[in-house]
Amino acid sequence: MDKIVSLCKRRGFLFQSSEIYGGLNGFWDYGPLGVELKRNVKDAWWRDMVTGHDETLVPNGAPQAFNMVGLDCTIIMHPQVWKCSGHYDLFHDFMVDCRECKGRFRADHIKSLDCPLKPSKRPGEHDKCQLTDPREFNLMFKTFVGALAGEEGAAFLRPETAQGIFVNFKNVCDTQRVRVPFGICQVGKSFRNEITPRNFTFRSREFEQMELEFFCHPSESPAWYKYWRDRRYAWYLKHGLKSEKLILREHDKDELSHYSCGTADVEYAFPFCEAGEYGELEGIAHRGDFDLRSHMEGKLVKDEAGNLVVEKNAEGKPRHPGSGKDLTYFDDQTRERFVPHVIEPSAGADRATLAFLCEAYHEDKQPDENGTMQERTVMKFHPKFAPVKAAVFPLVKKNGMPEFALDVYRDLKAAGIATVFDQQAAIGKRYRRQDEIGTPYCITVDGQTLEDKTVTIRDRDSLEQWRVPAAKLVEEVSTRLKG
Repeated sequence: MDKIVSLCKRRGFLFQSSEIYGGLNGFWDYGPLGVELKRNVKDAWWRDMVTGHDETLVPNGAPQAFNMVGLDCTIIMHPQVWKCSGHYDLFHDFMVDCRECKGRFRADHIKSLDCPLKPSKRPGEHDKCQLTDPREFNLMFKTFVGALAGEEGAAFLRPETAQGIFVNFKNVCDTQRVRVPFGICQVGKSFRNEITPRNFTFRSREFEQMELEFFCHPSESPAWYKYWRDRRYAWYLKHGLKSEKLILREHDKDELSHYSCGTADVEYAFPFCEAGEYGELEGIAHRGDFDLRSHMEGKLVKDEAGNLVVEKNAEGKPRHPGSGKDLTYFDDQTRERFVPHVIEPSAGADRATLAFLCEAYHEDKQPDENGTMQERTVMKFHPKFAPVKAAVFPLVKKNGMPEFALDVYRDLKAAGIATVFDQQAAIGKRYRRQDEIGTPYCITVDGQTLEDKTVTIRDRDSLEQWRVPAAKLVEEVSTRLKG
């Protein structure tokens, strides 16, 4: 993991936020290559879910069309949203402080955290340690809207993107030609004031989510839950995460949220995980009708019989009243009115990007231009995700090679292929630079190019080289990038 973090800094994938001032824990900046990698991950998700979605894919193989549409909601929403959703009262972790070292720790992570005191031990293991009792800590970032900073202007940065979708359910139904079942997708920033952010970008205070809320008939929801669980797991396999490092884990009953009818996590064995352990990439939850009902009626809680009911205060009134708006769905074909059930695949864009970074990292030995074996670091990204798809090199800076190479470079750029031009240093060093950032194809313009107008393509992974006419280069590279 240390080597991956070092490469990310050295090659411009990720930087510590506000680094020149000592950094800010839990916040990360994406560099020139990192922003392209993360954008490619998000674009692949959006293409699979929205723009490239096949509307005839359904559970159990029965043909049935369904729509997928997108939203982009605000980061700050009406405070009542978070009261009705339960975040205001329930979205917290337990934290523990040490009176000796002044460290602050998440209570359920004590056994895996390091105490600041030396020698390195777990919090509570030093004789000097004085740990407080665990106490609740709300994870939402508080802010204020308007000129007055009083409680009447208090608001919160959203801790998830899902609620923006739920409160816009009626708007989407009224303005789009959608019928249940259908999905609403959103990619956007969320904020959680984590007690102990750690493991690079895996647990941050500012992060990006890729979420789908899929609305379906209650009787069909179990089948749709299985469909989305399996489809999302397959997406990671398709884009290069190896099956021995990736698992689909169904939650036990005691793990389920109070509203959940079933939840499964797609998990990946990150380098920082202990043997046999995994880190969550994505959760797929069967949320029932909890969210739409909460925003209609008020905050829901479980009664003694296990049923979800509106929470009431001592006066018998809803403690956090809902909007009162009708968020039911009327099927004009069956003449049935119901509150749709929701299946929610919720993926972390930052965690997915980190997983693809970890999976791509390889070290091997390859011969240089003189035949000497040299150690090589290579990032074997799926071509879809590689920040740079092609690099163009003139073999030498004379005899018209740079000019020809520039024309090749511009042709590739005009075709929408992310390409760089490099004429500095020996050709072997240029290859190594591109290997280390994961460029799938390097194109060299050499002496033969000036004779027959062909160029050499080098494959990043196999190191195979072959010649193609320059006039057909864009077609050749485009075809290979598509798989």
